[in-house]
Amino acid sequence: MKKEIITEVLQRMLPYLNNQQLDQLKSTVDSVLTKYEIADDSIIQSSEELVSKFIEAKRIEGCSEKTLNYYRKTITDMLSSIEKEAMHITTEDLRKYLTDYQEKKKISKVTVDNIRRILSSFFSWLEDEDYILKSPVRRIHKVKTTSTVKETYTDEALEQMRDSCAELRDLAMIDMLASTGMRVGELVLLNRNDINFNERECVVLGKGNKQRIVYFDARTKIHLQNYLESRADTDEALFVTLKSPHTRLTIGGVEVRIRGLGKSLGMDKVHPHKFRRTLATVAIDKGMPIEQLQQLLGHKRIDTTLQYAMVKQSNVKNAHRKYIG
Repeated sequence: MKKEIITEVLQRMLPYLNNQQLDQLKSTVDSVLTKYEIADDSIIQSSEELVSKFIEAKRIEGCSEKTLNYYRKTITDMLSSIEKEAMHITTEDLRKYLTDYQEKKKISKVTVDNIRRILSSFFSWLEDEDYILKSPVRRIHKVKTTSTVKETYTDEALEQMRDSCAELRDLAMIDMLASTGMRVGELVLLNRNDINFNERECVVLGKGNKQRIVYFDARTKIHLQNYLESRADTDEALFVTLKSPHTRLTIGGVEVRIRGLGKSLGMDKVHPHKFRRTLATVAIDKGMPIEQLQQLLGHKRIDTTLQYAMVKQSNVKNAHRKYIG
C-alpha cells in the first residue's frame, strides 16, 4: 500500500519536477508514511549496478562486445564528470556535460549526437524499468548536423588499384570488398568453407552476431580461386598474412594494406569502408530497390542505408526530365 501511495503522488507531480526533485519528494513522503507503519520493499540501486544491468540488457538484444564497451565507457565517463548517481541526474546536468565535453574535446556535432543518443538509450531504459520516472534526455533534442556527400571510388580508381596489386591476395581482397559491400570486420572473419563458388555467395557474420548472405561477381570468383590455389598453408581463414606462419588477417592489416595501395597510386582517402559506400551508391544509381540494398548491407534501419547511398546529381536531373519535365 505504501508503495502505491508514493507512486501515485510522484506520478501526479511528474510534469512539475525533475528527477532530483522527485527523488527528494519520494524521500519526504516515505518518511511521513513511516509513522503509519506501512511497509515498503523498494531499494535504491547504485549507478554502477544500473549501468551493468543496462549493458546486460543490450547484450541480450544482440549488441556486439565492441558496441557494449563503447556504451559502458560513454555512460561511465558522463557519470564520473557529473559526479551524481544516475537517478539524480537532471536535464540541465546533461546539457552542461555535452556542451563542456564538445568544447574540451573539440569533437564534431555528429560525435556529440552519438553520445546524446547513447545517454538517451540508457535513461530511457531506466525509465522503462521504473528506476526513474522520467528520462532527463527527453528534452535534449537531436543535434542538427550538416550533411556532406562522402566520396566514392570511381571505376577508374578501382581499376588502378586492381592493376597495382602485386599479390593475388590483395587483388582478391579488393574484389571481395568492392563486389559484396561487406564490412572489413566481416571480411576478416570469413573462412574458406564459407565461400560458395557455385552460387557466388558467402555467409558473413555482421553486427549483433547476425548472419546474412552476400554475393560476389564472376571476376571476384576467378581471383579468389586463383588466390586460394596459390596458398600452401592450411589455415581455415579466407585471407591470411603473406608471411609465415600465415595467420588470419586482421582489420588493421587490411586497412594498412589498402591505404598503402592508395598511397602508391597518389590517391587520397583510400580505406576499406569506401568500397561499401561505393557499392551502395552504384546500386541506387542503377535502380536497386532500397529495401533490397538494406538487406544486402545488413542494416537494421533503412535510414542508415540512405546515408550510404549518395545518389548522383546527374541521375536526379535525368529522373526529373523523365518523370516530370
